[in-house]
Amino acid sequence: MPFLEAIRLALQAIAGAKLRSFFTLLGVIVSVAFLVAVVAIIQGMNAYVRENITDAVIGTNSFHVRRSPITVGLLSDEDIKRIRKRPLISLDDARAVERALPDAEAVAFQSGWPTPSSTAAYRNRSIRDVLVFGITPPYQIVRDYRFTAGEPLNDRDVIERRPVVVLGFGIADSLFGLPDRAIGKRIRIGGREMTVKGVIAKKGRVLGQSFDGFVLMPYSTFKSIYGRRRTTVVAVKMRSAADIESGMRRAEEAMRMAHRLRPGEDNDFAIDKADALVAFWRSLTRVLFAVVPTVVGIGIVVGGIVIMNIMLMSVTERTREIGLRKSIGATRHDIHRQFLIEAIVLSMVGGLLGVIAGWAMASAMSALTPLPARITWWSVVLAMALGAGAGTLFGVYPARRAARLDPIIALSAE
Repeated sequence: MPFLEAIRLALQAIAGAKLRSFFTLLGVIVSVAFLVAVVAIIQGMNAYVRENITDAVIGTNSFHVRRSPITVGLLSDEDIKRIRKRPLISLDDARAVERALPDAEAVAFQSGWPTPSSTAAYRNRSIRDVLVFGITPPYQIVRDYRFTAGEPLNDRDVIERRPVVVLGFGIADSLFGLPDRAIGKRIRIGGREMTVKGVIAKKGRVLGQSFDGFVLMPYSTFKSIYGRRRTTVVAVKMRSAADIESGMRRAEEAMRMAHRLRPGEDNDFAIDKADALVAFWRSLTRVLFAVVPTVVGIGIVVGGIVIMNIMLMSVTERTREIGLRKSIGATRHDIHRQFLIEAIVLSMVGGLLGVIAGWAMASAMSALTPLPARITWWSVVLAMALGAGAGTLFGVYPARRAARLDPIIALSAE
């Protein structure tokens, strides 16, 4: 029997029993759809973290000197205890790093965790849970802030501990409507009066989280109000991505000298760049990638068993047809090929429907939630391969059973 003729007969058999074929393929469809949708969301999140969150958290061409690494969530309890014993990063550390990096575009000091949140109020308007950060002026360069109104904080504001603030766009918009109206106004932050000096241009939202709902104030002013934080950060911005590795090495040397660490002693600080955040995220997604194949495999096996049972039922129902084909010259090989191709086509149709359903699920998730999704070609190929594999594996036995039927007995079957 020609190969194309076998495919035509397989499609004809599927079309002749649409409802039965659908329920036969349900396990394969669900499994493949789950695979495509989950992989699309994970890949979308990986790209989103790489393209958006890393720059939003760390900054372009930047790295941080921290008390603890970004990957602290994956450390053991002993590592966490050791990190807690580390000294706080200080202004002196920031100055040491700055001296070691004369070619850096900016070296800044910023308050760390826990980040205080306060109520920002102007006249009869107020906003609760506003994040407040204490910074030195270069921080505004590290984060690539652009000002839509007013001017940034400067060194004099820090030295004189001035009660001035810079507002994120969302805060200025909620309190004043137009950013220009905010400049020079006195607002209350945590019960203290502060003069608005500038408004940062809109940054937008990342995963549904606004990056415009914050207040920046001189670090000296921040410290007098909120006290010293448990962690603080030195943020460094290099002039190009090629300079980051060299800058990190020199910053490490400067920090070791500032902390008087002897040769062979472990660092009592961490230096992280955007790659560390991406690696941290990918280490989390590896757990999902480890679970997904197991779930999909179980679904494919269940779906394959259903396909095998339906094909065995089909062999029983079409016994006379098999006998008739053999009586007019069809060989065992022809019958075996016919039923095996039918099982493969059936499962591949299920794989195709699963890909379409997975694509629809991923698109709906991306449209209705902050989670991004990206369909990858390899997940589609894998899904179709799983479908074909299930048909091949579980279609062999029914095909062999059909091929071994005796034509005389088959023709006499009712």
